[in-house]
Amino acid sequence: MKINLISDTVTKPTAGMLNAMMTAEVGDDVFKNDPSVNALEEKVAKMFGMEAALFFPSGTMTNQTAIKLHTQPGEQLICDKYAHVFNYEGGGVSFNSGVSCRLLDGQRGMVTSKQVEDAINPPDFYHSPLTSLVCIENTTNKGGGACWDIEELKKIKAVCEKHGLHYHLDGARLWNALVAKKEGPKQYGALFETISVCLSKGLGCPVGSVLLGSKENINDALRIRKIFGGGMRQSGFLAAAGIYALDNHITRLAEDHKKAAEIGTELASLNFIKKVEPIETNIIIFEIDEDFMSSENFNSKLAEKDIHIISMGQGKLRMVTHMDYTDEMHNYFLKTLKRL
Repeated sequence: MKINLISDTVTKPTAGMLNAMMTAEVGDDVFKNDPSVNALEEKVAKMFGMEAALFFPSGTMTNQTAIKLHTQPGEQLICDKYAHVFNYEGGGVSFNSGVSCRLLDGQRGMVTSKQVEDAINPPDFYHSPLTSLVCIENTTNKGGGACWDIEELKKIKAVCEKHGLHYHLDGARLWNALVAKKEGPKQYGALFETISVCLSKGLGCPVGSVLLGSKENINDALRIRKIFGGGMRQSGFLAAAGIYALDNHITRLAEDHKKAAEIGTELASLNFIKKVEPIETNIIIFEIDEDFMSSENFNSKLAEKDIHIISMGQGKLRMVTHMDYTDEMHNYFLKTLKRL
């Protein structure tokens, strides 16, 4: 039995999703003539109460497009030091937009409104980059799937409005936060200028992310997507998977959260585990006590049982539960941990 907990992106489409894909009505989306893509974009925009949406191949491209929308070369965005846009998008902030990142030292990838306000460069001081954008990530990947307090997000929005800054949400795993916090997408649509949501993390789609915003922003994003090479042709087959996932796979994320919490409890009971980060959603980040066992040895022992996880660097290991991680796999994995 192979168990892959490297990420929630390793899932395969369900039978229902495959059927939706195979029966999708498609056209050429580069000409905006794909009815399934148009339907997905309208559906997601309506969910968030936002004016428009645009389908993309990846979450990295949606984030990079949003950054390019909101900034000019030589400017600066503010984000947490754990932010995906800084750590895991290949330096695209500087390469694509000519923008630098002001990194804040938050807690598990989350910062306060005061930290944001204190980090804004004086706009009339031309020796420093002009601050123009604040990027938020919810849930935080490197922060262990942590969920933001929406009241703090509202306070940061007030800071952005006060100082004329743009406000973008990297919501790759926002679905998990919505389920965990019992919140609604319209609450976030009312806060942010642009939002990126991923369909291939947690929801089980093979490909795809969506960028939301005003009609003007999405019209501009269409041109940027073209420049980035993100235009797809009969992508309605992929969009149909997204529509199916939104209709069938959101509420079930609670099952992934429950399994993650149970893994965390088991890990915390083992004498060679140094620390388990708080678990709110489907990500488990933990550290091995190297005096008892090395991280490499731990990974090797799991690999011998055909169980696969990933290193986050700096002694941290990560597991991510997902819809292809079954109850049978879960029970087997918990028993394997006990035997270690």
